[in-house]
Amino acid sequence: MHKFTLALGMFISAFAASAADMSRGADNFYKSDKVTQQKVTFKNQYQMNVVGNLFVPKTIVQNAKNPAVIVGHPMGAVKEQGSNLYAQKLAEQGFVTLAIDLSFWGESEGKPGHLISPEIYADDFSAAVDYLSTQPFVDPENIGVLGICGSGSFVISAAKIDPRMKAIATVSMYDMGAAFRNGLNHSQTLEQRKAFIQSAIEQRFAEFKGGETAYIPGTVNKLDTSTPEIQREFFDFYRTERGGYTPQGEKEELTTKPMLSSIGKFMNFYPFNDIEAISPRPMLFITGDQAHSKEFSEDAFKRAAQPKELYVVPGAGHVDLYDRTDVIPFDKLADFFRKNIK
Repeated sequence: MHKFTLALGMFISAFAASAADMSRGADNFYKSDKVTQQKVTFKNQYQMNVVGNLFVPKTIVQNAKNPAVIVGHPMGAVKEQGSNLYAQKLAEQGFVTLAIDLSFWGESEGKPGHLISPEIYADDFSAAVDYLSTQPFVDPENIGVLGICGSGSFVISAAKIDPRMKAIATVSMYDMGAAFRNGLNHSQTLEQRKAFIQSAIEQRFAEFKGGETAYIPGTVNKLDTSTPEIQREFFDFYRTERGGYTPQGEKEELTTKPMLSSIGKFMNFYPFNDIEAISPRPMLFITGDQAHSKEFSEDAFKRAAQPKELYVVPGAGHVDLYDRTDVIPFDKLADFFRKNIK
């Protein structure tokens, strides 16, 4: 009887963990009736097509120059996961917004898919500035950028060398370089890092010789009793109806998973070096007080020069700020951009 009760309890826990937690306003696939949406395509400097969703307020004055914000998705995600929501909410506040797929992800160009290339990712944001600057209803002097999760580090990397980005905001930011070099809270040893790099380079050579592509875990495809809490947090978004999305032509089980053979490119990625050079352009770092990624926003804030602000959302975890409209500080973001791109 005791064994049956224990097994039943484990089954119920697993079932509950696999169901989407739609509490606190989770609304990733939000559709606004106050904006228009148009799919657009433009080239980055590598002559690769970048695809995005352009959102324009229905109240916009078409013959006027309007401020615009570019929105980048979480690492391993696509524009339909988090970015479209943020872009629409900001468009409702009067901004022209553009949610893009990073190269090698979603509808944007890049073969093989899921390749890690932080330099090209950063260039995608500059390419988005190029595109918006040619639109007659956008003010090229008032364009901001917003990066969610991994894109937070990519927009910082881009902004350091692109002064056209007049205001920079991040939400639940991951420093993708530090995360892969050191692990969360510096939990990875140098020997572990070297072993990881060795496995990546061996896989690179295997693929060069015609072997099949291998991927790092990304988000797990199913839960068991040993699944860590952070993976459960991501699973609840990426593997349920809450935020799960499979781009056309992809396999659901491979979504979120980067190529193992390209992982070394993150080891060489240091987005916070020279972050102070972005000043006097303003920076806003938003994180949850329960977010496992909070260390990255705190580190960036510490290194950045003024004007800067670290805004901590009470009771919010990392993934909460992807889509939980009851806790995401949209008004804070809108005020930040309204003050700095007019």
